[in-house]
Amino acid sequence: MRRSDPQNLDIMAPSPHRATDRNGETKFFINGRFLSHKITGVERYAAEIVRAIDALLAKGQLPAPLSAATWHLLAPPNASEPIALECIEVRKIGRLNGHAWDQIDLARAAASGRLISLANSGPVLHSDQIVVIHDAQVFRRPDFFSWRYAAAHHSLGRLLARRATIATVSDFSRRELSEVLDLSASAIPVFPNSAEHFAATSPDFGVLDRLGLKPGRFFLSVGSVKKNKNISVAIKAAQLLERPDVPLVVVGDYNNKVFQTGLDAGNAGVILAGRLSDGEIAALYARALAFVFPSLYEGFGVPPLEAMLFGCPVIASTAAAVKETCGEAAAYFDATDADALRRRMLERLAAGPLSDDERAKQQNRIAMFSWQKSAHALLQFLAQPNPN
Repeated sequence: MRRSDPQNLDIMAPSPHRATDRNGETKFFINGRFLSHKITGVERYAAEIVRAIDALLAKGQLPAPLSAATWHLLAPPNASEPIALECIEVRKIGRLNGHAWDQIDLARAAASGRLISLANSGPVLHSDQIVVIHDAQVFRRPDFFSWRYAAAHHSLGRLLARRATIATVSDFSRRELSEVLDLSASAIPVFPNSAEHFAATSPDFGVLDRLGLKPGRFFLSVGSVKKNKNISVAIKAAQLLERPDVPLVVVGDYNNKVFQTGLDAGNAGVILAGRLSDGEIAALYARALAFVFPSLYEGFGVPPLEAMLFGCPVIASTAAAVKETCGEAAAYFDATDADALRRRMLERLAAGPLSDDERAKQQNRIAMFSWQKSAHALLQFLAQPNPN
């Protein structure tokens, strides 16, 4: 195996062989297009799974059928996010970007082996491929997307379902994808997310002074402008709470265009913190009275687990995947009911910090998920006889 070299540019010619070369050596290629995007959400999943696979390779902890395999991560020419790997070779290949790179350059470069695509898309002409699709949101809630995006991903998902093995990140998403893509649920393996990457983050507690916050005297919500994140309900609940001394801090890139319901976030009960570093977010998790997660639809729901790492109480929506992830370690509310969230916030104000029993429940949930477990499960799946 070769040490990674992100600067090595190489166009690989198509090969008539599939999965193994003339010496019987299995080749695995990893779709590295996620390195051309800022590492959040799906991209973080891909990066952490790759790092975990690389660590298992370095320790020699592979299923026996994969012991002689070679591993290559193929990235587009505009890949800018760094990834340090010991055993997986990294190459930039091709001249295209985006979906065109997936469908043309990557399909050609990975033709001689099995392809692993971890971030919702892959080349439809590569039939010897496993693709992780994280949720069925474009099928279940197309209103969350532009019609062009929804239509394109409808078509891509259906094509990949016919050409590749589909995997996902939760039992909920497996059921959803089984229904919308007309696949047997038993044929869709599950390789869950984790939040342990955040455990190594050093909290930057200076953010509390910068935002004028007191420890244990603020609620926290971390999300994006995506409609499924439903941040407007959290803001409405904070306004109904009428406790400017215990504000809701909203982390993310927001502006007035996001809040199209007429809500005014510019009052003493809500602080729009903007985009923060992982260290600043870690500090807020560690000092918040509770983390509020009002999402309407998720494939997994990582932020509540991140909050639990820091002993932060979690108030979460009843979205099915969120309940699957959080289990008994969260308090729940209907994501469409701001007053129900307000009541949960009042309950947390009365209860204060986590009890020992609540903390034990959080630790049990955290222990269920790890990148190494998911990477090991993926390797075990790849070691099975290839149906192609």
